[in-house]
Amino acid sequence: MTELTYDTINHTSGKDRSGAAWGAVLSMTLCVSMLIASEFMPVSLLTPMAQGLGATEGMTGQAISISGLFAVAASLMITTVAGRVNRKWVLVAMTALMLVSLVMVAAAPNFAVLMIARALLGICVGGFWALATSVIMRLVPKNDVPRALALMFGGQAIAGAFAAPLGSYLGGMFGWREVFWLLTPIVAINLVWHVIALPSLPAGGRQSFGSLIELMKRPYFARGLIGAMLSWGSAFTMFTYLRPFLEQVTRVDVTMLSMLLLVLGMAGFIGTWAAGRFVGDRVAPLLMLPALVMGSVTLALLATEGSVAATALLLAVWGAMNTAMSVIWMTWMSRNAADAPEAAGSLMVAAIQISILLGAVVGGVLLDGWSITATFLGSGALAAAAVWLVGNGSRLLRPVE
Repeated sequence: MTELTYDTINHTSGKDRSGAAWGAVLSMTLCVSMLIASEFMPVSLLTPMAQGLGATEGMTGQAISISGLFAVAASLMITTVAGRVNRKWVLVAMTALMLVSLVMVAAAPNFAVLMIARALLGICVGGFWALATSVIMRLVPKNDVPRALALMFGGQAIAGAFAAPLGSYLGGMFGWREVFWLLTPIVAINLVWHVIALPSLPAGGRQSFGSLIELMKRPYFARGLIGAMLSWGSAFTMFTYLRPFLEQVTRVDVTMLSMLLLVLGMAGFIGTWAAGRFVGDRVAPLLMLPALVMGSVTLALLATEGSVAATALLLAVWGAMNTAMSVIWMTWMSRNAADAPEAAGSLMVAAIQISILLGAVVGGVLLDGWSITATFLGSGALAAAAVWLVGNGSRLLRPVE
């Protein structure tokens, strides 16, 4: 495999080292927003989707886990299968696949078709995210990478701010299928934008599974992957089943549910802004913050005793840290695996998607078998494990040569 450093990355993209393709970064930002909205829209529509498809809430939550399963496979295989195909057209193909998935979900006559559509979305999610950070590294100079990552993950904040509350609100007014239909024209526009804005991105070399194994043999990187998995696993054990908590414990109606999800999502803009401003070369001390803060919030929610005001405040804190988490961990990856960005991206996405999958499965089992309280306690336990493993972050840094 051709070694990719910042020098060769900028050279192979045909960009001057001082230049930056910010239009392409914005196109990827919109794609991130649509990916997040498509992948996690069932969270805000969990109850009506379950009723409409004749399934339990726990079963419907597996629509998220199945996309995660296929995302894991796609993230590990994408650069090997794509070979020397120009990365621009790989990203275009992934966006087209997202459009197909959305149409299938909106028209799904039964639970089986829904799961097939979500599997296709998983391929798109895994393929896109595996390449996203390495592509950003090719679109902007090295010093601008954290800012570009923050901008791209601003799409996550946009989706978090508007997708869930709008999905919940519009689903209550018109039906959950119509919510998915509304996403399709936006994805179609994004597809065209990719074709126009993304520069040619020739493949740096054919990646083999051996390059993934070699990277995993680096102790600092392996520890980082486990830390990331525990952090995301904790987050999605809780987030996948947030709606049942708000309905059963906080006892909100659809309108208040939408408002609380909006609060959570809007706070994501603060997290993205703060991460883009303060995350720099000294990323190690920040690695434990997402699990520490979000795990603490999850446990604190159990003590709100139905208070809407307290719940809103806690969800704002959770939402801000949720978006910051992506920037923090991807910046760590770009700094500590700059010689193998595509391999690192594949492994990071696989680790995160496995965590989302397991979080949805574990959370669903705890919810159906015990209660929503058990689900949140499980989330808190995973967060505690992440904090213990990461510590001050020093063991997750590449040794200075």
